[in-house]
Amino acid sequence: MSFFDDLVGKVSDAVKGSQGEQGGLVEGVMSLLTNKETGGLGGLMQAFNQKGLGDVISSWVGTGNNTAITPDQVQEVLGSDVIQQLAEKSGVSVDAAKAQLSELLPGLIDKVTPEGKIPEGGLLGKGVELLGSLFSQK
Repeated sequence: MSFFDDLVGKVSDAVKGSQGEQGGLVEGVMSLLTNKETGGLGGLMQAFNQKGLGDVISSWVGTGNNTAITPDQVQEVLGSDVIQQLAEKSGVSVDAAKAQLSELLPGLIDKVTPEGKIPEGGLLGKGVELLGSLFSQK
């Protein structure tokens, strides 16, 4: 099984049954993970580190248990503008988006880093783009 097949399977399982707002949030998170302007997953990790939450995101990337994150911590790291955009895209309130992201982020980041590290050589971006196209077709 290729890396892409494995990645698609794991993330699909993680978000199976996601409809409506969660589907929009999943697409938004995948967009964040591949955004070259903000540094993708590496940039997200840097933002977590700058806010004193590096250990939280490191637990999601690593192979151990995923540390929980609160909705307010999600907003602190991502910023109000990003949360607002994700909420609008998903058709939910800002509070609902923060709450759902606090549930989605640990699992999604865990699934796109199956070996406990960020995939190299652009594989993460390609895999996430493929997943994004699969979810946008539903």
